[in-house]
Amino acid sequence: MKFIKSLVLVFIVLITSTSIAFAQKITQNTDSSKTVTIKVKGITCSMDLKMIAANVEKLKGVSSCKSGKMGTTSSFQITFNPAIVTEIEIHKTIENTGSCENPEEKIYKIKQ
Repeated sequence: MKFIKSLVLVFIVLITSTSIAFAQKITQNTDSSKTVTIKVKGITCSMDLKMIAANVEKLKGVSSCKSGKMGTTSSFQITFNPAIVTEIEIHKTIENTGSCENPEEKIYKIKQ
């Protein structure tokens, strides 16, 4: 009788530890992030950099958007969760941001 109780106890411990291990694997796989550098043309002032970065960071799934130096082509380093937001959505957000001089103008273009 003691042998059966011991065997049942070992079985319960094994099942519990296995389910905890599987739960940890699932959590690790869903928490993946991706970092990309996107080059943008049409930026004319430092306020443009700030506006684009702020709009991208508003997207659900984007954890950070850091802008580089302003120039004819400016770079943004963007960290995001591809399970929540796609690069295409990020590109559209950048290109749909209005310029600081004329908010109705959509002058920013992604450089491929």
